[in-house]
Amino acid sequence: MRSNTLLTDAEGAAVFELRHAMHQEPELSNQERKTQGRILAILDRFGITGAQSFHKTGVYVDIVGSASGEGRSIAVRGDIDALPIQEAREDIPYRSQVPGVMHACGHDMHGSIALGTALAFSRMRDNFAGKVRVLFHPAEEAEPVGGRSVESDALLQGFDYAIGFHVSPDLPAGTFGAKEGAVTKSADQLRLTFTGTMSHGAAPYKGVDAITIAAAFINEVQKVVSREMPSDDGAVVTIGTIHGGEASNIICPSVVLEGTIRTKSTQRRSLLTKRITEIAAGVATMHRGHADCVISTGEPPVINDAELVGRFRHLVSETVGKDHFQADRTADGSDDFGFYSAQIPAIYFWFGSREPGNEAGLHTPTFGVSDSLLIPTTELTIKYCLSLLNGGGPEQPDAAS
Repeated sequence: MRSNTLLTDAEGAAVFELRHAMHQEPELSNQERKTQGRILAILDRFGITGAQSFHKTGVYVDIVGSASGEGRSIAVRGDIDALPIQEAREDIPYRSQVPGVMHACGHDMHGSIALGTALAFSRMRDNFAGKVRVLFHPAEEAEPVGGRSVESDALLQGFDYAIGFHVSPDLPAGTFGAKEGAVTKSADQLRLTFTGTMSHGAAPYKGVDAITIAAAFINEVQKVVSREMPSDDGAVVTIGTIHGGEASNIICPSVVLEGTIRTKSTQRRSLLTKRITEIAAGVATMHRGHADCVISTGEPPVINDAELVGRFRHLVSETVGKDHFQADRTADGSDDFGFYSAQIPAIYFWFGSREPGNEAGLHTPTFGVSDSLLIPTTELTIKYCLSLLNGGGPEQPDAAS
């Protein structure tokens, strides 16, 4: 074993092996079968048995400690799916070999960190009591999302804590971020059909103009955010597509709008849905038309447990340095780790990746993360898990830390 590390040389090599293989052969949400096979093969190579599949293309494995004591049960999640983006990084030797698909959100890093965590805890069984469940989580990026299966299959039943993480090009490489409370937004999908009556464009009074109804709705619905939601709620209603009309001289009989509804507040999430539905119906009635509103529930917001964040901040300060922790990090987007944090106390932390050559944002063709961050982040994750397993629960660091 290398000095001052929690991973053996063989385990570290396996972590890099998986990262490079995932990056070269990325797979979209719900298609991660090669990735699933690779993970199972590496686990088997290290003598780790009992791995189970979930959500068809995911994997989870339980590592049970043999030390005395009751112990805790911790779930560690690393997502594994890629995005439909053409990679534009010719400088990366393990760049994507799949046209139009790349790991533009760092899930190759996440899945590899999860692997290193599983390998280390399997070898260190005698050093802890309790259980670590490592989930190689599929379909974070697109429906049907893997988090919903984690919930419906009760994969967190009986667990004390859940740990998730995400690379962040907004933070300098080698730094970490976590904040208590809501750190992402929920993501619900809206599909709205306005129906009117067709007539000649020169005689609009003989019909009911669905385009006029849609235009009125788009204007009115934004008032829900600006006039009914607190500013710190982070509420967003975005209409992303609008389709309707057949010719320039025909009153349009039907318009379909699609959009997304987001908020950090679990309490006001249902209120947003209710008000959008009411506004759609009211605008349609006012214009003598009809509204059919379908809102599909997506990911809940990720809610960080305050005590778990306190312990993480303490660990980073002690092992990396106080100046390497940022306490105000949140995201405008969503993550189906929200299904985890909705069930048990959870923490979702960021590890920074911004450095020369790797400044591009997530979900862009030039996004990249240095290999040099892989082992340190894996080992910090392992240390954090050990602190929860052996410490009997989270602790809040003192003010001096």
